[in-house]
Formats: sequence, C-alpha cells, structure tokens
Amino acid sequence: MKSVVKRVMSGLAVGVLGVSGLTACGSDDAPAASAPSSSSSAAAAVKLATATVGDYGKIIVDGNGRTVYVFDKDTSGTSNCSGDCLAKWPVVPAGDGTPQLEGIDASLVSTVTRADGSKQLAVKGLPLYLFASDSAAGEAKGQAVGGVWWVVGADGQKITTKPGGSGNGYGY
Repeated sequence: MKSVVKRVMSGLAVGVLGVSGLTACGSDDAPAASAPSSSSSAAAAVKLATATVGDYGKIIVDGNGRTVYVFDKDTSGTSNCSGDCLAKWPVVPAGDGTPQLEGIDASLVSTVTRADGSKQLAVKGLPLYLFASDSAAGEAKGQAVGGVWWVVGADGQKITTKPGGSGNGYGY
C-alpha cells in the first residue's frame, strides 16, 4: 500500500514539475517531459542498484530502476546543474541515513551539498541525476544529451558510448 501511495504522490509531483521549462543543460533536441519528484523519497534512505540497460552493460540505477547520470560540467563534490537544468535533470537525493546499495561498492558512494543546502548522492564525487524523459525503468534516453550527460557503470566510471539506432541520435 505504501508503494502505491508513494507512486501516486510521485505522479502528482511529476505533473507539477513537468510544467517548468525544460530547456537547460543539454540539447534542445531532447523532448520535454515531466520530471520525477526529487523530494518524495528524501525522507527515507535512498537505494542505488545496478541493471543491464541497452548497449551500456551494467549501469547504476535508482531504487525504481531508473537510470542515473553524471554531468560533465560538474566538478568533484560540486553540482553545476541548477534552475531550469533541474527540471530536466532532477537530482538523486541523498535522503536520510545510509543509502541502500546493491551491486555497487560503498566506497564509491558519497553525498554532495548543493548550493541550497540539500544533499545529493554522488558516485566517485560526481553528483547523480535522473533524466525527466526517462519515464520507465530500463530507459537511458539521457545518454550523451548535449555531449555532457552520461550513464554510470557499476564501477563508478561514466560510460561515453553513444546511443545506437536512428532518430535524433539520443536513442528515441
């Protein structure tokens, strides 16, 4: 029951956040989509796991199986995604307590403090994000967007493989 309530609340938050402009921090070619709530899970410990997604191999995903990304414009320990960027690339919040990890070495995972004082999960010091256009587990539509957003391997290394297939070069 808690899972259903959490999903409904996340869906409501998605609708509210989706109204925001989604044009920052990447290519204008990527379609706008609703952003997931980054605060709905902040009250509990966050989960990171690994999953095999597309041609990228085993990558890091959040507790819902959604692909996480790193941003080339961030520096170790500092997020440079703010404002409109966050509508398109919501943070993976650190939550309370120690993150639950499956398939990821705990020594790779840390938190960064954002400019607003909130905590964000990081791997190898690089802040983690979701992509608003990834609407389901197993999607990686944010890979290589703007040439600066990348999925993260289970070893904490960004994967710079370009998406395959036709279309706009972003895998959709």
